[in-house]
Amino acid sequence: MLSLRGGILEFKHKPVMLEECIKGLNIKPEGIYIDGTIGGAGHSKEIVKRLNDKGMLIGIDRDEEALKAAKNNLSEYKNVKYIHGNHDNIKEILEKEGIEKVDGILLDLGVSSYQLDEKNRGFSYLGENELDMRMDKTQNLTAKNVINEYPEEKLANIIYEYGEERFSRQIAKNICIARKNKEIETTKELVEIIEKSIPKSKQKDGHPAKRTFQAIRIEVNDEIKPLYKTILDCIEMLQEQGRLCVITFHSLEDRAVKKAMIEAKGKCTCPPDLPYCVCGAKSLGKIITKKPILPSKEEMEENSRSKSAKLRIFEKIENK
Repeated sequence: MLSLRGGILEFKHKPVMLEECIKGLNIKPEGIYIDGTIGGAGHSKEIVKRLNDKGMLIGIDRDEEALKAAKNNLSEYKNVKYIHGNHDNIKEILEKEGIEKVDGILLDLGVSSYQLDEKNRGFSYLGENELDMRMDKTQNLTAKNVINEYPEEKLANIIYEYGEERFSRQIAKNICIARKNKEIETTKELVEIIEKSIPKSKQKDGHPAKRTFQAIRIEVNDEIKPLYKTILDCIEMLQEQGRLCVITFHSLEDRAVKKAMIEAKGKCTCPPDLPYCVCGAKSLGKIITKKPILPSKEEMEENSRSKSAKLRIFEKIENK
């Protein structure tokens, strides 16, 4: 929900699995912690509350409006540093800040509820707004570019892969037919094309445009391709016994996070009858969550955004 207070957009949204994240981070009062997707600072507020004067919170977000809201929400705290950037570049960000290692990192992935609520950002398939979908409004690529400029086959592949939309080919075909006559400019125009592309009998599972909008958003913001490397980079930047908590909202994100954490955990491939390891397997730590943590039934009822959420936690333990 969006509101104005003192001329600043105030983002009111309930942070997903808040207690589970705080417990998972295992916060040290004097530690350095990163919220790589600070948003309206819902999670961050609970982190910084637990820090003393020696502790520090670094809040990163691609969305400049989100950073303004976070500063407003955390105005009483002096040990917070705000950075307009992308968590995919976490190593470069910390190097620039002169910080070698941190005690914990939180990544709450996907689109924020306040971005969906701010209709003119074009994330929502409800209403009529410009096709934008940029989390970082300083970048050039928009949803309008993707919809109007991508070749049909590429468009179909993106909608199928990132949206898991079974009617991706028909949707892409109809988009390309429509844009020959006129540039597709609004979310409403795109929704109408999608609705015509999916048989009415198959439109019972939620809004018919949901999966396509998700796919276009992921492409615009490059949310999946760098994620595997981002998780490994985050683990590399942790202190001994530092924790990484990652909340995902769909299977593609969760798959990348799980794969990276398994990679970081490492696995000896030596035959079991050898007396010691000769394969050189190296472990960076352990996966705290053998299975992802899911929201409680109560949270899912109170906060619809949490329904598809999964939390995975990794602890850094270096081989000496």
